[in-house]
Amino acid sequence: MWKASIMALIPLFLLLLPSLAFSQDLGVPLSWRDFSNSRLRAERISIAKDAINSILPQLDTSNAQFHGIGYWQAGNVFSAMANFDHLAGTKTYQTQVTNGLKTAFKLYPISISLGTTTMMPCGGQLQLTTVTGRTRTKAYCQWPLQLGNMSRSSGYNVSVHHLSSPIYQSVISTADASSGKQPKKSFAIAKTCDGESMAGGVFWRPVSTDSSINSITTGLYTTLSAFLAETTKDAKYTNAAILSAQWIQKLQINAKGIVLDGVDGSKCTRSPASWLFTYNSGKYIEGLSVLKDVTGDIIWKALMTNITAAAVKSSAWEGSNGIITEGASPKSNNDGVGFKAIFIRGLDEVSARSGDNSALQILIHSYNDVQYNALLQLAANGTSYSSDWKGPPQAFTTWGQLAALDVMVTAINTNSP
Repeated sequence: MWKASIMALIPLFLLLLPSLAFSQDLGVPLSWRDFSNSRLRAERISIAKDAINSILPQLDTSNAQFHGIGYWQAGNVFSAMANFDHLAGTKTYQTQVTNGLKTAFKLYPISISLGTTTMMPCGGQLQLTTVTGRTRTKAYCQWPLQLGNMSRSSGYNVSVHHLSSPIYQSVISTADASSGKQPKKSFAIAKTCDGESMAGGVFWRPVSTDSSINSITTGLYTTLSAFLAETTKDAKYTNAAILSAQWIQKLQINAKGIVLDGVDGSKCTRSPASWLFTYNSGKYIEGLSVLKDVTGDIIWKALMTNITAAAVKSSAWEGSNGIITEGASPKSNNDGVGFKAIFIRGLDEVSARSGDNSALQILIHSYNDVQYNALLQLAANGTSYSSDWKGPPQAFTTWGQLAALDVMVTAINTNSP
């Protein structure tokens, strides 16, 4: 009897090995700068609101853009606004967000978003149903993939559909991986890379000759699929999320538990090992946090926990004091400014879904408090903030404000009371 029980556990143990290989300490490093927060909830809400209000004069309502930042970064501003309403229990920014979404989805098909250095394409347009009464509009993928919190905010009524859309057509299916062909690509794709199936990977751009597959693309798709699975209870979304989550799990995590950047879907060549960006880990753990709840599978919970712990302690993007240095650019905008905002938002989703792991929640809120206190104490100029979180303060920039918003907003949630 006992032999049968042990044998039954072996497959689960083998599946857990990739997660256990880089098991992480959940303790808060004592070298981190000022990792506690005594501000009451009302003050934290006020600080976050002031930060959002300081960027709103940059909004051009005619095109849903913010002067000084790019299109995909603007989507993150709207996401922070919606998340504020979700966490603060208000409808303060409902009008700006819903009107912004309507405008963006009307004006910006994917065709005008490709080939620029400031965009992060992830497979194409989506078919999207957003505000009540508006159906089947198309949007550049970064926007609808930022909408997880909007769907839970009072009055936003957001839902996203993807399996019949071009982004789904950019995924490598199990059949595609077996055949070495992908319907939207004009070249032979690799069936395996490093001995692992390429099924679940998502091509970066919906161009027939582009062979790039990256973690942010696949992580975004994992997250979207997991949210849809949670909302609809439809197994096709669960299966889509699992397949893409497995692609990153097997191919894109280094020995330290950090999510790597990209792979060529034809040649299996990799991006440089030094290309380590916060948002790759941040978006993946966000997707895993939802997927573990959808499936109840300990594999995804363990993987989420270990990658989170590795990411918040990574020297790739922070000093020993814990302050994130990625995207620090006082004089000009860059993509890294927005990367760390996505990272912070992903950590918040993990925290919100980890009520059974107080050590992990403490680690996350301590990490956010490091960033929060650095912004307020070292990088603040009134209610505006530098993109260099270790300071010094500077005059307002839209990109600096963008980077700070998610820190300010998630502080409402990760601290108590």
